[in-house]
Amino acid sequence: VQLQASGGGLVQAGGSLRLSCVASGRTFSNYVMGWFRQAPGKEREFVAAIGWNGGSTNYADSVKGRFTISRDNAKNTLYLQMDSLKPEDTAVYSCAADRSRFLSSNRFVYDYWGQGTLVTVSS
Repeated sequence: VQLQASGGGLVQAGGSLRLSCVASGRTFSNYVMGWFRQAPGKEREFVAAIGWNGGSTNYADSVKGRFTISRDNAKNTLYLQMDSLKPEDTAVYSCAADRSRFLSSNRFVYDYWGQGTLVTVSS
């Protein structure tokens, strides 16, 4: 499956952004989908994951209550609504697809990755 992320940009602290990730090539609804991010000089870290039908989600503690992951299988699109953004949320955000059906936070189990989209939060 091919993944294309978009929606990043520059926003002030406290602001909001919505990221999108469009999938093509295979049946989108067959995959658990996740968002990961990588800040400069740091390792890629888990942000959120969502089950194949959107009925289950998993969030990193650092974003819980501020970010919302969702999907529209009819549009083959994954979303990440980011509210109350903080400067420490600055990173390149990437979407990923996992065939295993588990909402894993482990980046190594994800099979397909999109290119990242840069989110910069100014203080």
